[in-house]
Amino acid sequence: DGNPYLAAQRQRKRKNRGGLMNRVNSATSWLANLPFAGSAGTYPKPSPESMGAVGDKTKRYYELRKEIDEILPIDPDRTRRRVRNELRRNTYESMKPEELPYDVNNCPLYPPDGYPYAWSAMDLVENWPPDDPTPRSKIYNGICVFDYETELEKAKIYRAAEVPFVVRDDPQVLRTAERWNHPGYMLNMLSDTPHRTEYSPNNHFMYWMAENPNKKRKKFAQQLGRGGRPKWPTPPEGWKPPTKLLRMPYEEWVGHANTTDDKLGPDMPHWYYRLIGCGAQGRCDKDSSEYLFDEMPFFQPRDGGLYIVEPQRQKGIHCRFGMKGVIAENHFDGSRNSIAVLGGERRYILAHPEQCPNLALYPKEHPSARHSAVDWSDPDLDTYPEFVDARANEVILQAGDVLYLPTNWFHFIVSLTMNFQCNTRSGISSHYMQPMKDCGFF
Repeated sequence: DGNPYLAAQRQRKRKNRGGLMNRVNSATSWLANLPFAGSAGTYPKPSPESMGAVGDKTKRYYELRKEIDEILPIDPDRTRRRVRNELRRNTYESMKPEELPYDVNNCPLYPPDGYPYAWSAMDLVENWPPDDPTPRSKIYNGICVFDYETELEKAKIYRAAEVPFVVRDDPQVLRTAERWNHPGYMLNMLSDTPHRTEYSPNNHFMYWMAENPNKKRKKFAQQLGRGGRPKWPTPPEGWKPPTKLLRMPYEEWVGHANTTDDKLGPDMPHWYYRLIGCGAQGRCDKDSSEYLFDEMPFFQPRDGGLYIVEPQRQKGIHCRFGMKGVIAENHFDGSRNSIAVLGGERRYILAHPEQCPNLALYPKEHPSARHSAVDWSDPDLDTYPEFVDARANEVILQAGDVLYLPTNWFHFIVSLTMNFQCNTRSGISSHYMQPMKDCGFF
């Protein structure tokens, strides 16, 4: 129960149940994925950084990690050099450094007044239209970037102040990035297990929640939230889901994502891949990827870490793999968020919660509540005139970067290349609740 490879085995069994050898092969595969014999305390750790309470305890993953760790033994200098030289291909400068009261690459010990600096959101999207993933040499970056080895204390101070920042070159993050970009490793780790996949006929992806299908009167009370309002969204007339929810193996997704630019235009089909490690939540997803806790020790629920504020309130590890050009529409999340890019590049446009009135959010009863109704790639200022007053900044995350995003901060995401991104949430801060209440949420 909870084994991430059982679904694929069951699917093969249904297809091939008529043949004796097929049954034998399926049973052999199933046994290979079982945990080691003995109590939980006797399972060998897949890596020295693994935790006993979370992670993948199967023999298959243990042997996979043993193999890759022999190929890539711990060598911080080699790992840092490879990530910097092979996985980071572009450099970005601040568009208007003379307007910034601080240097984003040498920020002061404490967040300066008005941090982070922001510009007109229209300036950002006109300088670099979101539908075009071609890198720009200069961007409107107002987010501090801290070196893990030399500026860790600064990062802790900014986190305590609940403001966004980026940490670069954490050795644990670099090691995961090196491993995930080693030829064949991801395919071996993910195997042929189908995982959540979103499909869009274009490059835009907006989260949505389906209406509760249970209309029985006896369940009505369970569908009510605070104040007697329905928990489930009420789609407006004519609304259709903006994406399709599928499941597919990693290799199939790569076949879609790793394609030529002539097939990556904004009006071409795109696929967004997702993994979920449930951790202490238990079985939160079919075929959950519990090895994510072994792969990313920096996201384990431990006290004293930089990226997890309240370990007891962690909500698993979620990974989203984007193909070039994918846009995740502007939205906010109601908890602290730490976001790591482990391969490729992503553009993050950030906006302070106080910008909510300017972002034309769907109401909380809408299937895409918390998301902006504005198409940032082509803002309709006649329909949403308030957007002209919106202010934002941007930062490019590359392999080995981690973005700390406080509760309720808005983010609009563009995949500049095929990429691996994982995030984890850990509790809620009250710093930015009032702007969201004033905006009609909470």
